[in-house]
Amino acid sequence: MLSGLLSLLTALLLLLIFPKFDWRFLAPIALTPLLIALARTPKLLPRFLLGWSAGICYWFFLCTWIQFVLEAHGDMGRFGSWGSFCLFAILKGLHLAVFSCLAGPLFRTIYAVPAVAALWTGLERTHATFGFTWLQLGNAGINMSVPLRLAPFVGVYGLSFVFAMLSVGVACVILRQPRNRLYPLFVLPLLWLLPALPQNSPANQTAVVVQPNVDTEQLWTSNADENLERQLTLLSNILPAPLVIWPELPAPLYYYTDPEFHHLAQDVAVRHGYLLFETVAYKTEREPLNSAVLLGREGTELGRYDKINLVPFGEYVPPFFHFVNRISQETGDFVPGTQVRVLDAGKQRLGVFICYESAFPELVRQFASQGANVLVNLSNDGYFGHTEARQQHLLIARMRAVENDRWLIRSTNDGYTAVVDPAGRITQSLPPYRTLAAAVNYGLISKPTFYALHGDWFVWSCLAVGMLLGLWHTVLRAH
Repeated sequence: MLSGLLSLLTALLLLLIFPKFDWRFLAPIALTPLLIALARTPKLLPRFLLGWSAGICYWFFLCTWIQFVLEAHGDMGRFGSWGSFCLFAILKGLHLAVFSCLAGPLFRTIYAVPAVAALWTGLERTHATFGFTWLQLGNAGINMSVPLRLAPFVGVYGLSFVFAMLSVGVACVILRQPRNRLYPLFVLPLLWLLPALPQNSPANQTAVVVQPNVDTEQLWTSNADENLERQLTLLSNILPAPLVIWPELPAPLYYYTDPEFHHLAQDVAVRHGYLLFETVAYKTEREPLNSAVLLGREGTELGRYDKINLVPFGEYVPPFFHFVNRISQETGDFVPGTQVRVLDAGKQRLGVFICYESAFPELVRQFASQGANVLVNLSNDGYFGHTEARQQHLLIARMRAVENDRWLIRSTNDGYTAVVDPAGRITQSLPPYRTLAAAVNYGLISKPTFYALHGDWFVWSCLAVGMLLGLWHTVLRAH
């Protein structure tokens, strides 16, 4: 009974460190209750069930917006949406179940602190591999200047590793484990020796971001002209800027098949210099792509990036969920792009990633490694409704700016539109749920970070070490 309550307490603490609560100071002890429960549970199956129940509760309450999306935009009804969402939580909970199986025996070893932390961190990386990733434990450290120094070297996973180490250390103290198990924590003061994050990065570039605030409930095709006219009116009230950025919208624009929008977009580009927007493109087989297109000063197309990581349920239906309707009914099932492309707008080399792609550190860092000197995230968060998922999405995007030491312009349909500096601080933001266009300031940085150049070597190493040690102590040593 007590062990079950402890495992659920970890689920609660993990929820509390993220929006809507933002009690981020709890991150270093979030895993401690579960680890204490695992130390009290010698058998494999009970450990699995402890982790699975905690994982189900965590994902269920963290992502309640998925149920809202399925019901409100997927036409699944109340029962269908809740049933599908419960299946999602059950499957996602398996990650924490696997962690619990292997972490229990590891916790009883002399190297428990680094080994359990490595296992947790490595398994975090597998969320992206198996279809849906969202918040990592390390995202809670976005405002913690010292742990955040790790991000340009090993990404958000470095912060996850630190918080997991501290959770193990606290559990060892509570359970009165031998003091020598705490020795690995003595490396943490070395974080102060890492370079501090930039405090005053120059912001000498200007762009106009448009927040059209298009209602996700309205039928886009019947109101397209009205919506576009409203956005052009917004632009006419803004002083000219070299770059205009339109966000992802509830249903995409059709630059390649709609002559009227094609000419309109060219006119905007000629008037301002450059126009960046999201549209539907097509492969040679006429399969639709969700794409970002950049037009130049003469209205000519300068480049296009095709979205690689698609939104589950929104742009494709994941395995085991083929009975779920797509939430985007204006287009066919999207197919993923295959290549990271930097879009050149004069001195500005834009690393443009679309919506949910902000949750993939490994993808975003490739833009910086290929020469992008500013990051741009085009997003439509309208499907989240007025839920905390909007703040969660912004929190995730902020970490991408730190990992790559880049300014980030985040342009959204109805919030949160913001500019983030290379230290992860929000320097400008537009109020959500309002129809606005605004000039924003940002800077250009060319030097890639260590993480941008070398990627996820750290977290994959954590996964290999954590899994090998966990399996050794769980399976082989048991016999």
